[in-house]
Amino acid sequence: MLKSYEAIYENGQVTWLAEQPQVSSARVIVTILSEDTPIKRRIPPVALVGKVKILGDVVSPIVDEEDWECLK
Repeated sequence: MLKSYEAIYENGQVTWLAEQPQVSSARVIVTILSEDTPIKRRIPPVALVGKVKILGDVVSPIVDEEDWECLK
């Protein structure tokens, strides 16, 4: 199974941005993302237009933390 990990390569060193692979040795494929290359925004399928209601986003929850059942 292939798994992706995000990292920054700088001056010959790799700095993992989040989870890092738990392996001592592996074959890797490196894709370099140029800083001046814009990242294309995904466009939802036409079949969903007018049928989907966005309730929140990935930055902030739809419900206040005080109302989270799992925190009580």
